[in-house]
Amino acid sequence: MKPLPPELDHPAWLHGMTAFTTVRTCRGEALLWPAHLERLCQTCAFLGLPVPDADLPALEPWPWGLLRVTVGAEGTFWSHRPLTPGPRPAGGVRVRLTDIQVHPQLAAHKTGNYLPYRLAMQRAGDAFEGWLVAPDGTLADGSRTAPLLEIDGGLVVPAGGLPSITRAAFLEGREGSERQVHCSELPTVTRAWICGSGVGIVPVREIAGEDWSVSLPAEWPQTADFTLVWPEG
Repeated sequence: MKPLPPELDHPAWLHGMTAFTTVRTCRGEALLWPAHLERLCQTCAFLGLPVPDADLPALEPWPWGLLRVTVGAEGTFWSHRPLTPGPRPAGGVRVRLTDIQVHPQLAAHKTGNYLPYRLAMQRAGDAFEGWLVAPDGTLADGSRTAPLLEIDGGLVVPAGGLPSITRAAFLEGREGSERQVHCSELPTVTRAWICGSGVGIVPVREIAGEDWSVSLPAEWPQTADFTLVWPEG
């Protein structure tokens, strides 16, 4: 057993008392930063943290990057790394529905209390993504991306998870609805996508449950929007 270093004896480390957002960058430009900042401000207000600094530093001009902005009691901090997720999964990705539940108060916020999402990713196994549920048995969120479903011909945002900036950008100008989606409805899904700063909008080819699975057509959105494409090249 080792003594806890003084610099770790702090709520940010002990309890995850931070708010953060991850922003895609392209050639040093932070994409969708105003929307990320607005969501970050809401989470900071909810947690009683300082208002985030809005001014970003000069960023490395990588083709693609991922900027993490973290707010704690001491202020706003940033880190920037190249975004290199590998070859584009042309045939879509496989997701697994897990039994991990989102936190009832924190699900709408991106905080340092991130354990449910890490556990869902572990439960995903060889799947690209693990989906989390709400206590009422509805689909809530993904471990690192946000789900978007097509049910009965309409685009549906499952209620109960983090408001995804990438998903909202994709839905701009498109008809869609937000509602609770019980997991028993998932076998009726006709198309699905996962959405996030790190991957853009990626089609799902299979949703796997405990004793069932559904195969879906993997249809990539026809877009050249830098916020939505798979980051390669």
